[in-house]
Amino acid sequence: MNDDKLLKIIDELHIYEKKVLKGLESAGYEATPEEIVESQKMDIKSVMSAAGILESRGLIKVQKDVKDILSLTDDGQVYAKQGLPERNILKVLGEKNSIPMTDIGKETRLEPNEVKIAIGWIIRKKWAFIDKGIVKITEDGKKALDTDFNDEQLLKTLLEMQQLLLFEPSKIIKNGYNLLKQRKGILSVKKDVKYRLKVTKEGKKVLKHGVDLTYTATQLTHEQLKTGSWKSLKFRSYDINAEHPETFPSKIHPLTRIIEEIRDVFLNMGFTESSGNILESAFWNFDCLFQPQDHAAREMQDTFYIKNPKHSQLPDDQLVKRVSDVHENGGTTESEGWQYTWDREVAKQSVLRTHTTCVSARFLSEYKPPLKMFSVGRVFRRETITYKHLPEFHQVEGIVAAEDINYKNLLGIIEEFYHKLGFKVRFRPAYFPYTYLSTECEIYLPEKESWIELGGSGMFRPEVLEPLGVETPVLAFGLGIERLAMLKLGITDIRMLYKSDIGWLRKLPVTDGVKLN
Repeated sequence: MNDDKLLKIIDELHIYEKKVLKGLESAGYEATPEEIVESQKMDIKSVMSAAGILESRGLIKVQKDVKDILSLTDDGQVYAKQGLPERNILKVLGEKNSIPMTDIGKETRLEPNEVKIAIGWIIRKKWAFIDKGIVKITEDGKKALDTDFNDEQLLKTLLEMQQLLLFEPSKIIKNGYNLLKQRKGILSVKKDVKYRLKVTKEGKKVLKHGVDLTYTATQLTHEQLKTGSWKSLKFRSYDINAEHPETFPSKIHPLTRIIEEIRDVFLNMGFTESSGNILESAFWNFDCLFQPQDHAAREMQDTFYIKNPKHSQLPDDQLVKRVSDVHENGGTTESEGWQYTWDREVAKQSVLRTHTTCVSARFLSEYKPPLKMFSVGRVFRRETITYKHLPEFHQVEGIVAAEDINYKNLLGIIEEFYHKLGFKVRFRPAYFPYTYLSTECEIYLPEKESWIELGGSGMFRPEVLEPLGVETPVLAFGLGIERLAMLKLGITDIRMLYKSDIGWLRKLPVTDGVKLN
């Protein structure tokens, strides 16, 4: 260590650190914190704080000696004087050889709860056994009449000495402790911590160079600035590489951030945001979207049906009639419908919405084209929780309605949407009950050199639009947000998004790697 480095280290030392070093020097380079307190007139807290910093600088070594001190509790002292409950039973057995279980309390004057404990221990120590409700002494029990067991020897030793250093080189203490620690409220174990400070080679070099105990300031006060006394102060240097506590700034949850980024994409594309009810009627969730009432998606294994309220209010009778006609015979759409008798009671059932498309249906019933709308919200399906499925997740839905809109516009809007999210997209034919020219959207993952399905889209069928009074084409598309979040965050288990793993959340950057556009 050269002189420049020594001077830098000395200049950065706090006055308390210097005092601790000087105290160790006068004590022969080794002392206890209490000895430093006495010699330097410091409090123990300041000494220990300075010692910790000096150790981090490599100038001293803090040796820590931790010992467990064993003593008796109040109950332990009673047992040490009067004997353990099983010893009381053994004394009676020594006189009578056997005792009926029902007479133990009367013979020993033990409380009922003590009898149960004592029976367990006397059998465990092999002093007795039970035969048809009779407690009988064993040969080991007869030998134990005049000999203390390890736990009893430890009790007597502790009663005499008041306390013991745990795990002294004594087999009796170790064995006795292992037995007594299984009983509550007999032993008390307290840790006795002793510290010793020792100067290292680097610390000796610093002391040899010389440590000045002149006070050095660490901050300016208003009074010093006002009076000008700051001019005569000597200021302590700071080590910019010193250890510091790790801090974790607050940040938006990554799933929330991704949802907000998706909202920004839609808003920047000129869409209007809408929201709907989590609790919906089967009418808006299924019937209005031309899903037949015997469709598999309506089964209990796919849908959460609500008991209270069991039924939801339907819209005006004219809309209900038009939807009913479309299901039964196609209504005025030139479709054949589903050819069954539509049930109003089934449509009134309350469900947790299974998709956000019901928001689009409600929006189309209230607002007339031209329009561009999107919605983001939670949806619910009876899914088994796995690494890729949850019973509750988020969907984003978008619709566009205008006179001359067509399927090419649908593909163009979706492509622009995914482009703003940072993805290359391709399309594949698909089937959905409420759209025709239905399409699945797949995005490309360069790191895996593969495509993954991320959303569905299509043009709403006439059977959906005509009951709602919509006479223009309507394109619709949507995606599951959690799947997108998994791709953006590089995780393979969807449950990570909801586990509140504080370690994982802290490691995520505030923006980099999460921002989508």
